[in-house]
Amino acid sequence: MRGFTNKDPEHKEALDQVRQWTRARFGLPADAVILVAEIACRLPGCPPLETVVVFWLGEKRHQFKIFKRLAKVALDDLPPAWLRDVLAGSDVVEFGCC
Repeated sequence: MRGFTNKDPEHKEALDQVRQWTRARFGLPADAVILVAEIACRLPGCPPLETVVVFWLGEKRHQFKIFKRLAKVALDDLPPAWLRDVLAGSDVVEFGCC
């Protein structure tokens, strides 16, 4: 088990890349907070590792999941920009599978 943080340089590079893609895709300002995490799912039918992206615009939190491990995420895996408002959610973060 690697612990809570992965210090592998490739992992950090992948985190930074997904943050950059998210900022560009959704037209986020430079000071927007973007959280990217690779999480494990133990529920039946879930992929073993998936990538979660959360960002804030003002008081609104937006989130989406990519059902791939972080290292395998590509730009085309991100939702299209026109879905930005649909990605806004409540203050409760639900990351249940599927």
